[in-house]
Amino acid sequence: MARAERREGLRPKHIGIVACSSPGAALCYRIICTEGEKFLGKRYAHPEVSLHGYSFSDYMEYIERGDWNKVADLMVSSARKLAAVGADFAITPDNTIHVVFDEVVRRSPIPWLHIAEEVAKEAVRRGFKRLGVLGTKYLMESDVYPSKLRKYCLEYVIPGEEERVRINEVIFNELVYGVVKSASRAYLVKVIEGLKREGCDAVVLGCTELPLIISDEVSPLPTLNSTRILALAALREAVGQRS
Repeated sequence: MARAERREGLRPKHIGIVACSSPGAALCYRIICTEGEKFLGKRYAHPEVSLHGYSFSDYMEYIERGDWNKVADLMVSSARKLAAVGADFAITPDNTIHVVFDEVVRRSPIPWLHIAEEVAKEAVRRGFKRLGVLGTKYLMESDVYPSKLRKYCLEYVIPGEEERVRINEVIFNELVYGVVKSASRAYLVKVIEGLKREGCDAVVLGCTELPLIISDEVSPLPTLNSTRILALAALREAVGQRS
């Protein structure tokens, strides 16, 4: 009955969140809940949300050894669990594991939103042309963002190898634990200054923990917060506002 009601537009769709690291998943969930009333027109309101996550250790074991098929297995398993409790579609507020997005969608019982595609759409909406992309080393060296940015005729720049290694260390040794260090913030600001010199007019926070340490208030470039962008896209999907 609930899904039939949603199809008739009487209730928003049920959002399923596939968690990887805890800070990013928690931040995405919080945004959906706090911004929901703007979409539903009722104080404190938000769509039904369910979250499932396997141990972050499992994800990292497979990622570090390059076993992306196992990463996809975890994501698909989460999607099946979410579908079983009524989720209508899925998102994952983790950029890196979008490496296997196409395989996951092929096997998933419910549709997904792609974080990089939503970021690209937002960049176009805001009139940006050339984006710097920050994230884990795995993400920055993958085709997750390039494939979507090219689709929308957006240029992009990624930091150099030494910078990619240092950013990766900040993410995995600090941010995934919720640790924010001023020295690390200063380093990231320096990296973004370099992207600005290369002609970038905005920077993608392509790791869902990066908003913990970088914001428009400290960034030399306007930020595209992938966590927030995905959460708002999920809200639009839930209430039928997406084109």
